[in-house]
Amino acid sequence: MTNSLAVFAAEVDLGEKLGVKEKFPTLGSFFSNLLFNAYAFLGIIFLFLLIFGGISVIMGAGSGDKAKTEQGKKAVTAAVLGFVVVAMSYFIVKVIEVVTGAEILNPGF
Repeated sequence: MTNSLAVFAAEVDLGEKLGVKEKFPTLGSFFSNLLFNAYAFLGIIFLFLLIFGGISVIMGAGSGDKAKTEQGKKAVTAAVLGFVVVAMSYFIVKVIEVVTGAEILNPGF
């Protein structure tokens, strides 16, 4: 049943109603592009949060401001937790690919 659902999602024709037939010929290709871009965007956010948190920790430690240091530690912790969540979602999508046989994370570039 799951395999037929994946095949159905991969074969849905987006058609001319949305005007995206050339770029996304099927619903599967749309979701592949969406997930690929979402992971890239979340990686960039992770990088900025990690840099911001590190700079806050350094600035707080240099000036002796404990509040700034704690804010930086919280930012780094949030960035790492977010990265773990995104990494786990990536592996869940990869497991779904193996189970269903559908190529989810292949945007076709």
